[in-house]
Amino acid sequence: MGATKWIGGIIGFMAAGPLGALAGFALGSLFDMGRSAPDASGQYQSTTNNAYGRRNSFLFSLLVLASYIIRADGRIMHSEMEFVRRFLRTRFGEQAVTEGQDILLKLFEQAKRMDAQNPYAYEQAIRDCGAQIAANLSYEERLQLLDFLAAIAKSDGHVCDKEVDALRKVATYMGLSAQEVESMLNLRQNSLDAAYKVLEITPDATDAEVRAAYRRLALKHHPDRVATLGDDVKKAAEEKFQEINNAKERIYKARGMK
Repeated sequence: MGATKWIGGIIGFMAAGPLGALAGFALGSLFDMGRSAPDASGQYQSTTNNAYGRRNSFLFSLLVLASYIIRADGRIMHSEMEFVRRFLRTRFGEQAVTEGQDILLKLFEQAKRMDAQNPYAYEQAIRDCGAQIAANLSYEERLQLLDFLAAIAKSDGHVCDKEVDALRKVATYMGLSAQEVESMLNLRQNSLDAAYKVLEITPDATDAEVRAAYRRLALKHHPDRVATLGDDVKKAAEEKFQEINNAKERIYKARGMK
């Protein structure tokens, strides 16, 4: 009965709409629309708009979108699921592993059921969820979601064309760009070519354009912009921010820039 412990019985903005429909299936009776666990006085507090509810919505949105990315190549690989377990453990603690995996498995089951009736049904649900996420999460929070999803796609050491296509679709549904997908996919790579892609520029950019690109990314990926989602999400954002800095330094060194 653990889903209320990690994500919470209340799910913020996902208490309605397409995310709410999937939450009702994935969390079942644990899904308590619009309410939190009781406080010290025994009263329930609404979390539809507060930081706790926002975090819950972010976490569940991550699992919903991950269920689509993982299935993109028509298989659910052991390496991907093992990465998800490690990812949940590292990012959110041991509590999240069993609960997150259980929710994912239920989402896979629901996707299979929906696609049996209409092969595009689950993709349409993901499209609708992406629109709901875009309407309720900030640009910077959506970028952090995209970074998590790109990491999951890369977990087996190879990102196939179907996975890239799925990431681009999800990004579009959330109001993000294909260029931002490319940037996130090239994080944590060591080549100079990858560094340019991280900064969303080409090798023929001028030095001034390189500096401007870095300033733009530093602003939109600053960890403080996702701080309300919790220390664990902020820590992940700090690591992403460091990787962006590393990419910038590789380019600066190659060009002799200071």
